[in-house]
Amino acid sequence: MEPFSGMESIVRHNEPLAMYTWFQIGGNAEFFAEPTTVEELTRLQERCREQNLPIRVLGRGSNILVRDEGVHGLVVHLASPVFQNLTVQGNTVEAGCGVGLNQVIMAAVHHGLAGLEELVAIPGSIGGAVRGNVCSHGGDLSQWITSVTVASRDGSIEERSRDEMAFSHRRCEIDSQELILSAKFELEEDDPVALSRRLQKEWILRRSMQPLAHQCAGRIFRDPREDTAATLIALAGLKGTRIGGAMISERHAGFIVTEAEATFSDVARLIELVQNQVRTRMGVELELEIEIW
Repeated sequence: MEPFSGMESIVRHNEPLAMYTWFQIGGNAEFFAEPTTVEELTRLQERCREQNLPIRVLGRGSNILVRDEGVHGLVVHLASPVFQNLTVQGNTVEAGCGVGLNQVIMAAVHHGLAGLEELVAIPGSIGGAVRGNVCSHGGDLSQWITSVTVASRDGSIEERSRDEMAFSHRRCEIDSQELILSAKFELEEDDPVALSRRLQKEWILRRSMQPLAHQCAGRIFRDPREDTAATLIALAGLKGTRIGGAMISERHAGFIVTEAEATFSDVARLIELVQNQVRTRMGVELELEIEIW
């Protein structure tokens, strides 16, 4: 604990990470912190900078695959209420990085604000959704963002406009050592009843195609611009393909389902198999949507 001497109340050593991820596999974090204030978070950044330690942010764990040998450096879990603020004023919704994307969508629809409802049932937190610029057939998250507040590499707090964040397809070009704290969205007024109906239809459609709620699973690949990853994987005949305790979902080929005995190696080998087969049979290079730690 020497790099974080004096911060033992919020930092733990060798914390198991599997329980924090949807795949529920992987090793330990060398250091694991749950700051309760922004000031504590920036102090953690400062210590990591001084000790030349990498820092990673763990939200709701839906897009993280952890290696069996674990993660070097500090993993920060932003679960404290200070990172869960959600406010609606007029057409503007502001959400902390730890707030679930679906929670933000529900709040917007409740206030008669349209724009985000087509992203419903996409898992994860606002911090991860902004960093990955999540999208659906109706567009991406960045089109509704007005600004993002970040803790920069030196620990200073900055509010940046959408243009300063450099969004692209399923990406936000932000330094990996900069931490997203919150985001503001400018939405459009609409009839709350009609919005609720659209939201319900979209929710039912998405959930019907995703793995069952009790399964440990995660979406693996980015959708290429010309088609969906799930369609390409299904056309390559890979639905239900299994390696060890990991399997391509029968319900949605874009997901890998992990069973109790699954290891990181099982998932990694299955990912490699899918990429090779889709490249060979369909002529498309699938890129990872998940982060491998």
